Amino acid sequence: MNTKVKRTALLGMVTSVALVLAYLEAILPPVSTAVPGIKMGLPNLAIIFVLYRFGFKDAAVVSALRLFIVALLFGNVMTLAYSTAGAVLSLTLMGILKKTDKFSTVGVSVTGAVMHNLGQILVAVFLFETVQLGYYMIILSVTGSIAGVLIGISAGILLRRTEKLKI
Repeated sequence: MNTKVKRTALLGMVTSVALVLAYLEAILPPVSTAVPGIKMGLPNLAIIFVLYRFGFKDAAVVSALRLFIVALLFGNVMTLAYSTAGAVLSLTLMGILKKTDKFSTVGVSVTGAVMHNLGQILVAVFLFETVQLGYYMIILSVTGSIAGVLIGISAGILLRRTEKLKI
């Protein structure tokens, strides 16, 4: 099979997995009812996989496709605005850290999770014109770090188990 066709098919499958993980996250009960908006970030498993296996550009494409399709299916324009801000900031920093080769998938994932939350908070601060929302970052940094560790460990396992695949 043509390598380019195989690569495109695999990226399509990973995008589908990211969508399924987003849907699963949407239907699961909230992680915390006391603190709204906290999520595991399950689709980031697919994004980190693509970032490490294929590179930044492909991760950006998969991330953008996921954002738009999830907003179309499960959200709205505001969902897209918040998610895009978080994803751009997150993926940019994850790409930079990965490129240095000094961080594990866990370090990259934790940074991505915290930056995703920061991007969303920045949009909220802008829209609601109140910097007090920034205090929410304290909670989101802790929960994002925990989720980032779990996703980073899972991504590391997935990458090791798929090392021998000719991708």
